[in-house]
Amino acid sequence: MMTDTNTYTSSSTSREGWFKRTESWLDERGKGAWIAAMVVGFIFFWPVGLALLGYMIWSKRMFSKSSRGCSRSTFRSTMDIHRPTGNAAFDAYKADTLKRLEEEQGNFETFLERLREAKDKSEFDAFMDERANRKDDKPSA
Repeated sequence: MMTDTNTYTSSSTSREGWFKRTESWLDERGKGAWIAAMVVGFIFFWPVGLALLGYMIWSKRMFSKSSRGCSRSTFRSTMDIHRPTGNAAFDAYKADTLKRLEEEQGNFETFLERLREAKDKSEFDAFMDERANRKDDKPSA
């Protein structure tokens, strides 16, 4: 017996499309829409409200600072950066600039890591010095 994989793929895609459309519709309306959907979910069928609460926490929609459009709009705008414009000279310049910025970001993150390590080391050394001084100050009984 042979199964049709196209049927499974199309139903899976339509479900995914429905979910993505609903998610983007709620994102466009902001955090209040997500909270309202969660409350309505709790009122009519509590597992739906619980699932929405879990999804909001997992996707960081619950604690985001912005009131509109969560990470999806940011993701779309970053994807637009890599889309070719049709102008070869500009695309080459843009690719070069993006590569340079990514390298600078990596270098800066490395610098911050070294800075944190140096701060941790100096704090630890100060603690050890203070501890050694306390032991020296205590008289033997």
